[in-house]
Amino acid sequence: MTQPFDLYFWPTPNGWKASIALEEMELPYTLHLIDIGAGDQFKPAFLKISPNNRMPAIVDHEGPDGTPISIFESGAILQYLARKTGQFYGTTERDRISVDQWLMWQMGGLGPMAGQAHHFLKYAPAMDPPNDLPYAKDRYRKETARLYGVLDGQLAKHEFVAGDFFSIADMSIWGWASLWEGQQQTLDDKPHMARWLETVGARPGVQRGRAVAAEKRGDFRKDAQAQKTLFTKPE
Repeated sequence: MTQPFDLYFWPTPNGWKASIALEEMELPYTLHLIDIGAGDQFKPAFLKISPNNRMPAIVDHEGPDGTPISIFESGAILQYLARKTGQFYGTTERDRISVDQWLMWQMGGLGPMAGQAHHFLKYAPAMDPPNDLPYAKDRYRKETARLYGVLDGQLAKHEFVAGDFFSIADMSIWGWASLWEGQQQTLDDKPHMARWLETVGARPGVQRGRAVAAEKRGDFRKDAQAQKTLFTKPE
């Protein structure tokens, strides 16, 4: 691999998955910032790479058969990079099955539920007019807590999520889990999750991936135009 990947990115829990993976795998990349508050995700050039108007996305100029390929969806990016490099996917078929299970758990469960918790607990009440919805806040707060209980139970048996090896499953979950306070969660009854958060967060590759464009990370509660771009259908 001689050509750097193109990384289309904004510093969010989903974006961190790709930046952490590239840093952990020591892969070169060129950073392209997609300012989701400004609507960069809807520009035609980006939609050719990520038709669902979501980042992260990558372009591998040395894809299958030596031809370029673009990949969207953070889970698919992690799987592609792990297969391509032979890293962070375990060493056996049982390992890979475990990794895939927990990666899908994040993609279908924790990510959407924690994301909704963030929305209804932090952003919706700050909108104009405010949307302070107790039912939605309670629903997503409770479901996120349930999922973290599942995670803590798994980590009571293993050092990392998919087993006793660090994997792309950990990379996919850590960014969301690291924001537990904003989801109005507690770690008091989740000692294994707390231990894992600290262990993963101490990895140099994770720290480098988390630091990518960190200065761009803002609070959309204070930006009415960004809220309109993010939370309403674009015209």
